[in-house]
Amino acid sequence: MTNRFRIQLFVSAALLATPAFAQDTDIKPQEGDIVVTATRTQSLASKTPIALTAIGGEGLRDAGVSNPTQLADLVPNLSIDRGNGLQITIRGVTSRDGTEKGDPSAAFLLDGIYIARPQAQEVSFFDLERVEVLRGPQGTLFGRNSTAGVVHVISARPVDHFAASADATYGNFGTVQATAMLNVPVAPGFALRGAVNYDRRDSYINPAPISPFKLNPGKKNLSGRLSALIDFGPDVTLLLRGDYSKIEGHPANTVRLTNFFNRPFAAGTTSPVYKDIGSTLQRTRDYNDGVESFLDNDTWGIMGELTWGFGPVTMTYLGSYREMTRHEQGPQDLSPFLPKAVRGIFDGHYWQNSQELRFAYDNGGAFTGQVGGYYFKEKSGIGAYLIDPPMAIFPAGTPAGVIRYGFPQDPTISESKGVFGQFTYELVPDLKFTGGIRYSHDLKSRVGQTILEYPAPIGILPLQQNNARRTFSKVTWRAGLDYDLGNTLLYASVSTGYKAGGFNDGCEIGTGTGCSLPAEALYYDPETITAYEAGIKGRFADGALRLNGSLFHYDYKGMQLSYSSTICGGPCQVTTNAGAAKVDGVELEAVLSPHPAHRFDVSVNWLKARYTSFRPVPAIDYAGVRLDRSPTITASAGYTFTQELGGGSRVEFGARVRVSDSYLLSDVAVPVVFRNPSYHKTDLTLTYRAPDDRFFVQGFVKNLENVITLQGASAQYSSSAYLADPRTYGVRAGVKF
Repeated sequence: MTNRFRIQLFVSAALLATPAFAQDTDIKPQEGDIVVTATRTQSLASKTPIALTAIGGEGLRDAGVSNPTQLADLVPNLSIDRGNGLQITIRGVTSRDGTEKGDPSAAFLLDGIYIARPQAQEVSFFDLERVEVLRGPQGTLFGRNSTAGVVHVISARPVDHFAASADATYGNFGTVQATAMLNVPVAPGFALRGAVNYDRRDSYINPAPISPFKLNPGKKNLSGRLSALIDFGPDVTLLLRGDYSKIEGHPANTVRLTNFFNRPFAAGTTSPVYKDIGSTLQRTRDYNDGVESFLDNDTWGIMGELTWGFGPVTMTYLGSYREMTRHEQGPQDLSPFLPKAVRGIFDGHYWQNSQELRFAYDNGGAFTGQVGGYYFKEKSGIGAYLIDPPMAIFPAGTPAGVIRYGFPQDPTISESKGVFGQFTYELVPDLKFTGGIRYSHDLKSRVGQTILEYPAPIGILPLQQNNARRTFSKVTWRAGLDYDLGNTLLYASVSTGYKAGGFNDGCEIGTGTGCSLPAEALYYDPETITAYEAGIKGRFADGALRLNGSLFHYDYKGMQLSYSSTICGGPCQVTTNAGAAKVDGVELEAVLSPHPAHRFDVSVNWLKARYTSFRPVPAIDYAGVRLDRSPTITASAGYTFTQELGGGSRVEFGARVRVSDSYLLSDVAVPVVFRNPSYHKTDLTLTYRAPDDRFFVQGFVKNLENVITLQGASAQYSSSAYLADPRTYGVRAGVKF
């Protein structure tokens, strides 16, 4: 999409009507409820017949959730881990392919816009309206790559009155976070809102004493957002938004796996022995990287949302264009081939264009529905290189003198088109049937090479063409019933999800010079899920008790598993349709407020996510082995005590403990399974709030026990362990104007 076309698109939308003023919604939630857009139209969370967790902006701030990885503290059966970008796991369903040709299994949305690259998803949370996490496949309304569910981050919209705020956090590990917001009503029906955020901390990793390379700051992000809301009348609203983030730091988040497990890492289904040597030693490197790690990335985007009501019909247009540039360096540890790490560099440029048009019908009668169309295109050019790689990683006979081994790929293209519809009909009073269907057509292609680069006069020697192109099509659907008893909603549904297939490095026989791979070795097929779910959402004792529960079963087929291999002549990632799985689970959540001063919340979850067929190698059968990041039992309990001080000021004490059964992390290339033992983590807060919430001051500690849990494990080469956050503590304060 050209700049001229983007500007013309939004300006044309702005000229569609004449000014007036519109209300965002007429839905009035009760205490403890929240308005959500999980069905692409507004509804109360308590009346939305799917499993979801919605957290308001102030709730996120008070809980110390400043980035997506911390959402798992508040959401059942959710894991968001750092690796090559974010890896989102919901109810055991996940994706390991964070490359330019890979797709996640959970859709990550920012203000309704799908964010394709996992590396662009760890955005800092600031000036948010809310975050919604939808559990289970959302293939009808959200399309492909939502087999696990959806994580939707929603920014605060401009409002029709002056508002301003600022808040800051200072904590251990050199943590400094600061946000400022200004909202200005420029004219009747026209408001602007700007927000800026600074997010910096040191690395959680203790470097080796002999290392000459700094690890601090581990993260240094600067982000800004500008929004404009134009109300042209009671039926027409236009939201325009632009954002920019500079993402820098020294992103070291790994140590040797021997900090947690004793060798040997024998292949099989039995986990190596875990050793608990304490947080400090587990986070300490006993080796010199040999190469400095850094990233210098930026991402920006513009979007427009036009809502236009025609009586009972509301049209919504949502358009966006985004770009991301990556410049990164880090050690590539290839032991035992080399006693020290090799320098790896990565440069990439990505852009994506998405357009969606929806028509929703609601005349207050028994029938409501929506239909729409969706278009998405992503294009990237990347170069990933090893500098002065060891000759031992190459086949025998490779000439000496290689100065770079790499993967220049340009362009890689992903294009998706979809049409969808979903309707709800009230069969009898308060009993509703919902049906939905979506057709998706996806194209993926890539042109690239695997190369060796020698000094002049030899220059670049191509090893392999990485050229492939394939299309995929799928119909996904949803059917469900819900019965509203007033204070209680009962629901049951069957839904499907789909993630497009793709290709590995190489090219198919007969498509070019040196192409030697059969189609079955080059391409992999889509993965699919059929989910059966029943649930309850209830309010009892005049709202003092809220109870949510769900029971679910998944049939998970064509699982796409990714792992590192040397099948391409050197280290590369390979993805295959490895097998099938079944997932069963129960989720229970309760909130009890017996008195204005006391609030309790409890969540208990049981999950049985396991392979039904998977052989990583012919001699090893993973049938019955749990899926990664899928503890059988997880639970959390929270308590908030509020003491009124008079004059409208108050003090709040909050405590929350999270308990998890052990979970598995597998490296299917070896193959070996690692087990993180069961654990519990406690968070504490103490907050003073001034009258009318004009300002607040809070002291906090997260992970009081300083438990170190694993986010990933690789047994290849010298082995690596990816770590979750240790104990953090500090103070935050904020003021409103």
